[in-house]
Amino acid sequence: MKALLLLPLVLAACAQGPTLDQRLSTFVGRSEGDLVAALGVPARTYEADGRRFLQFENRRSIAISQPGLHQPFFYGPYGPRWGYVPAPPAYAVVGCDVTFALREARVESFSYRGQGC
Repeated sequence: MKALLLLPLVLAACAQGPTLDQRLSTFVGRSEGDLVAALGVPARTYEADGRRFLQFENRRSIAISQPGLHQPFFYGPYGPRWGYVPAPPAYAVVGCDVTFALREARVESFSYRGQGC
């Protein structure tokens, strides 16, 4: 009986928000002005074959844990000591580049690449 009561909570905890494809697809068909108003000024623009490409960049730092133990040297109350502690975290920069293709000032399609997407 308790399991039936907890089932909705477990399912709600596993729920995820919309995917990146779902979020970006809302811009298809919208104007270039709407796109820039929502995402800001693009990092790059390019025009070819009657189409305009707008690229937006997103960079962020993430903490990653390093496996193993770290052996620092420190002074304790009774003099120098060696001890094993978890390794300090390292940081990595991950990015996601999103490119929108526009035709006649309307978003036609999008693509993205990067580890942070």
